[in-house]
Amino acid sequence: MQKTGSNLKSRLRMLLLVCLVPLTVMIIYLLAILDQFSERYDTIVENITMANAYNINFKENMDYLMYIIVVNSERAEELVDTEQPHVMIDEAREVFQNLYEIADADYARSRLKGILKSLNTLEDRVEEIERDALVSGSYDKNMERLDLNIRILTELIQEQIQKYIYYEATNLEVLREGIRSDVDTAIRMSILVFGVILAGALLISRKIMIGITEPIQRLCEITRQAGRGDFAVRVQEKSDDELAALNASFNQMVEKIGRLVEDIRIEQINLRVTELKLLQAQINPHFLYNTLDAIIWLAEAGQKEQVVRMVSSLSGFFRTTLSKGRDYISVQEEEAHIRSYLEIQQFRYRDILEYEIRIPEEMYSYQILKLTLQPLVENALYHGIKNKRGLGHILVTGEQREETMIFRVRDDGMGMDEERLKDVREIISGELVDQNNPSGFGLFNVDQRIRLNYGAEYGLTIDSEYMRWTEARVVIPVVKN
Repeated sequence: MQKTGSNLKSRLRMLLLVCLVPLTVMIIYLLAILDQFSERYDTIVENITMANAYNINFKENMDYLMYIIVVNSERAEELVDTEQPHVMIDEAREVFQNLYEIADADYARSRLKGILKSLNTLEDRVEEIERDALVSGSYDKNMERLDLNIRILTELIQEQIQKYIYYEATNLEVLREGIRSDVDTAIRMSILVFGVILAGALLISRKIMIGITEPIQRLCEITRQAGRGDFAVRVQEKSDDELAALNASFNQMVEKIGRLVEDIRIEQINLRVTELKLLQAQINPHFLYNTLDAIIWLAEAGQKEQVVRMVSSLSGFFRTTLSKGRDYISVQEEEAHIRSYLEIQQFRYRDILEYEIRIPEEMYSYQILKLTLQPLVENALYHGIKNKRGLGHILVTGEQREETMIFRVRDDGMGMDEERLKDVREIISGELVDQNNPSGFGLFNVDQRIRLNYGAEYGLTIDSEYMRWTEARVVIPVVKN
């Protein structure tokens, strides 16, 4: 599928780039300007500092040394031997030579060149005075040289140094003006860049916000429709981002929910149909007619006690069958139901039927699906005991194993051979449909009702041995009232 839009991560990455890249460039630019200004400022201040040191002390120190050499013959020899004036001149020459080499303006180079020439001349004049200082009778001449040469030259050097310092100070002011101008330019550029970043960020963020909020709003509306029970709604996928994946997942979820709801509806319909058929089967007109005929026959014979028992059993049977529309009754009520049924049938088939019910009283208060055991008892009577010659027995038992109840309906009637048992099992599981086998259909209904109400892990199983016995086994969970 061709992409129609970028995913959210790409959009957010684009927004981040739009903000960070210009900001990074601007910060690098400002840092470069700051570094350049700082370097230039430091250089000028350093130059002024070095030059200013000689502006203050050089003239005084040099004039004083030369004066000592001229007027004090004893110290003159010492100063000449240690070459102190030459040391001062060499140090000054080295400093100003370095300044000359790093100077980037003609005026500064010219001033520094003049200082170096003056230092060379001063050195020559110092040597002249030093030669004559040790010779007697040259005092007046050296004093004249001190006034006309040394002091004038140091004055000239000091003046040149001051001009150089003034020039550098002027450069410092120019630098300040340049910094101010560049700062104004940087501020204007920063405002412009920030404006562009803000506009770009607003446009992209608005696009991202619309790309997020509109699909979410559509999804919320579709969700509300699905919440009202319309599972046919679907979210249209117009992009290929995370929200599109969310929409696709929502569509799949709604589709599955719709199918589940439909399956549940169909199961409920099938359950009601099954219960209705089972209820209709219990209100069997032949069973009712035969029972009423037996009651009439007993009444005509004057057997009032038997009539009372028959009527009471019939009343109890139908009372439990109807049970005020309830789907679940207690185990005690289900036992009373099958007992009423067996009492009625034992009167009719007293020569061939005996029964026994063994359900522990501690299970009486548990719930059971109505009409679970009675169809099994009826099946045992009509398809097991009646087809056997002689007396037959029906045994109904119940037991509890942890959270499970197990009921068994066992008869010692005809039983079933392997082929017949296989067919009945397939009918119960729904693998085989046999409309001509009412016993199998009744067992199928019991199993289906148990599975629909309790779950697929519960249900009905049947075992049999031909000419010996048949046992129906029901497994359901323990449900307390």
